[in-house]
Amino acid sequence: MAVLDFEKPIIELEKRVQELTRLAEKHPEIEGELQEIRERLARLKKEIYSRLSRWNRVQIARHPDRPHALDFIHGMLEEFVELHGDRTLGDDPAMVAGIGRMGPIRLAVIGQEKGKNLKERKHRNFGMPHPEGYRKALRVMQLAARFRLPVLTLVDTPGAYPGIEAEERGQFMAIARNIQEMLRLPTPIVTVVIGEGGSGGALAIAVADRVMGLEYSMYSVISPEGCASILWRDASRAPEAAEALKLTAPDLLRLGVLDALIPEPQGGAHRDPSKAIRITRDVVLRHLEELQSLPVEFLLQKRRARYRSFGRFRVKTADEN
Repeated sequence: MAVLDFEKPIIELEKRVQELTRLAEKHPEIEGELQEIRERLARLKKEIYSRLSRWNRVQIARHPDRPHALDFIHGMLEEFVELHGDRTLGDDPAMVAGIGRMGPIRLAVIGQEKGKNLKERKHRNFGMPHPEGYRKALRVMQLAARFRLPVLTLVDTPGAYPGIEAEERGQFMAIARNIQEMLRLPTPIVTVVIGEGGSGGALAIAVADRVMGLEYSMYSVISPEGCASILWRDASRAPEAAEALKLTAPDLLRLGVLDALIPEPQGGAHRDPSKAIRITRDVVLRHLEELQSLPVEFLLQKRRARYRSFGRFRVKTADEN
């Protein structure tokens, strides 16, 4: 497992616990020392994870061992049939889409997939979809609406692919159309930000009735590095930009951008992927069941009102100042 700088003291103590646990099988007299180190480890974890900076949370959201969309899909669904192609140009491996079953609910699932190793990441374009990926996502969402299936989307992207070929094929139009169509899609939509939610590339599959984020996920109009490069011409000031952007899941819950926070195992989903996926499945099922009980017209009205309310502010009068 890749180790972040602030995790190193924890990893060192965990290794010590493992060594002593093996030794204790033959030398019971060291049980006291082992228990003392376990208690020290628990205190250390509590101390470190209670004072994480926003930049630390960004690092966790991007952790290479964090479970990705396909991990969640195969871990949360009993059945899944992947669908390919946008019926215009081709298939985009950065966007996974298909029909499946989660418990008693049949649904469409769409997720941005980064890949686990270098070969997979290159194949998946590091989770940055091309226009055909967004068109594929929309095609599957429209298919779901036709058969009255709810839609679950899993957001995990640094952003839409910014290359020339993507712009030539209509990247901005693909994103804009997805946003437009999701606002009026006549079926329940649930979005979970499972890792990194980057700009319009994330929003294009995140216009939903319920938008939730894993505890250590992030969601922002721009990456901290991009923000720092624009403001200060210095990408190394990304930690400072992260503090200003307020892009962590707890920040976004307070701001009303997220509707719910999904707890992760202590230290992040990469520390116990199976548990993180189980927790997410339970939360998603609960929200899907609730949304399916509501009339479609009511859902659409609430969905539009939700997004129209963003960005509102009130200017104080002279008397209030």
